[in-house]
Amino acid sequence: MRRLWMVGLGWLLVVGGVVLYPLPGPGLLLIALGVPLLARYDERAARWLRPAQRRALRETARAVETWPRTLVSALVTALVGLAGVLWLLEPAQPAWWGLPAWTWLPGGWWAGVSQVASGVVCLALVAWARVVLGPGRTPASALGSGELSEESRRSAA
Repeated sequence: MRRLWMVGLGWLLVVGGVVLYPLPGPGLLLIALGVPLLARYDERAARWLRPAQRRALRETARAVETWPRTLVSALVTALVGLAGVLWLLEPAQPAWWGLPAWTWLPGGWWAGVSQVASGVVCLALVAWARVVLGPGRTPASALGSGELSEESRRSAA
């Protein structure tokens, strides 16, 4: 029964992420949470996830390899999160905006909330990356074996 709930939650996160992907905010984050959850119970998802996870950890380690890179990563992440404040303030469409009115800050208030929340989560991830993947540490140590757990293997059978 647990397997059914976890696979259902994994698919819910992935589908929700795909739906929210065009909006500023947590679409990609939901996908990034859903796929590993599915991979715990499905070998095909685990095989797809392993190379992507290695690449992501390798690139994340490069982004926090030095203090200047870490600061740039944190600054860009903070600016993206702070841009969500625009949605919360709902400023009027500027005169220089040449596109239709519906393209100015689409998604309303909740898009702003999700973008600010994504900025906070991403800043926490930059801090985590600096501590876990920073200089002198290897991404492989943070990755683990990438194999299905014994419990997951039993329940998948």
